[in-house]
Amino acid sequence: MNKVVANADEVIRDIRDGATVMVGGFGLCGIPENLIDALVRSGVKNLTTISNNVGVDDFGLGKCLYAGQIVKHIGSYVGENRLLEEMVLTNKLDLTLVPQGTFAERLRAGGAGIPAFFTPTGFGTIVAEGKEVREFDGRPYVMERALKADFALIKAYKGDKWGNLIYRKTARNFNPMMAMAAKVTIVEVEELVEVGELDPDKIMTPSVYVQRIFQGTNYEKRIERRTLRKA
Repeated sequence: MNKVVANADEVIRDIRDGATVMVGGFGLCGIPENLIDALVRSGVKNLTTISNNVGVDDFGLGKCLYAGQIVKHIGSYVGENRLLEEMVLTNKLDLTLVPQGTFAERLRAGGAGIPAFFTPTGFGTIVAEGKEVREFDGRPYVMERALKADFALIKAYKGDKWGNLIYRKTARNFNPMMAMAAKVTIVEVEELVEVGELDPDKIMTPSVYVQRIFQGTNYEKRIERRTLRKA
């Protein structure tokens, strides 16, 4: 049951070219910094990434983008990243934008074993193009398919050696849903503790969803866009 791996490079050892990888985080909040750096060092290519956004020019998933590792991305927000804009406009990246609430529900459905669901969001827009539409109680709904992946790279605040996880405040974001929706869930934590040290009532992701865990280091925890009021 001990799922602890020594470091970030070892824990992603079997992520290969062409893999589909979910990456937790919202903007730069709650992103798995050590795992992203290890992914860049690994040199894997042709990745499909599923994440709310693609980081910024020099941080987060933006590092993988600059390394030429991502060929397709599914997410909700693509601002703050000039290279991403250039790649999309020149057809060098296959980008699928998903309304954020729909994105969250597609992740949840993937973890719950629900293949698809209907939502009114996006009807009558390009979001609905090519998708099945049904009417319920006089209102049209668009069918959206669940999101699943080969790997999920997750950041948590605390975890034990079995993989039970606790997140801290808004750094929780999409991490718990992604942890449930991948074949292999890989977790980095700020604090790794012995089994039994976590309060069971505070555990947000149970160990059954986690395959590997390690303690991260040297977190920057950048703010995506710092705004200060005038003195």
